[in-house]
Amino acid sequence: MKLIEVTPENALKETFFCIKDTKRSGFKDKLKWFEKRYNEGLRIKILKNNDDKMIGFIEYVPAKYAWRPIDADNYMFIHCTYIYSKKERNKGYGSMLIEDAENEAKAKGFDGLCVMTSKGGWLANASLFENNGFKQIETKDRFELLSKSWNNHSKTPKFCDWTSEQKKYKGWHIVYADQCPWNEKSVAAILNVAMDYGIDIKVSKISTVKEAKRAPSGFGVFNLLCDGKLLEDHYISATRFRNILKKELDLLA
Repeated sequence: MKLIEVTPENALKETFFCIKDTKRSGFKDKLKWFEKRYNEGLRIKILKNNDDKMIGFIEYVPAKYAWRPIDADNYMFIHCTYIYSKKERNKGYGSMLIEDAENEAKAKGFDGLCVMTSKGGWLANASLFENNGFKQIETKDRFELLSKSWNNHSKTPKFCDWTSEQKKYKGWHIVYADQCPWNEKSVAAILNVAMDYGIDIKVSKISTVKEAKRAPSGFGVFNLLCDGKLLEDHYISATRFRNILKKELDLLA
């Protein structure tokens, strides 16, 4: 196995793992976002086997610059990690990726490593991190915050209060960022369905770390809201949005 670091210079060749088609708008948007974040310490590593086949990846960043509503002073934060094929799981590859993030965190003088997990499909299960020495320190909505520290005097990471941010959004809103390359496709699908129903949705893009930490959901980089109510915190399909819309319209009827 080998770990390949994705950089602004080789991203077109190596891709971002979760999106490989460099011609997709989502890839291009992610690349622009990545180029800005790279100097802040954001790293993407792709795990490959000896045949150069991609097995999994990890994306991590100093928590100060994490695009999630967390406060974790002097920690490294894992945005995403994934082993694609089920047959490649439970072989220690996820632990290899976590170890890489931990080694870099220690080398750069951080106090620990932290991550958000969920039973949803966007991130590895909490058990992977618990098996690597992480402890659960907080839960909110469907999310768990776990950390691993090698400094007993470090400040404990914590969630920001994303629930209080939701009431700011009157009417229909999509708030998203290019950290996830699949958000753009989802936004386009939602807007097409909204047009069919005559629904006006205001779309705004999160463009700074400060805005991301004040996002109205735990995932942070994708938010669908209606009149201060969070309806979805991760990118969705047109079918999923149509079902959400029908339910909301029934409630208003």
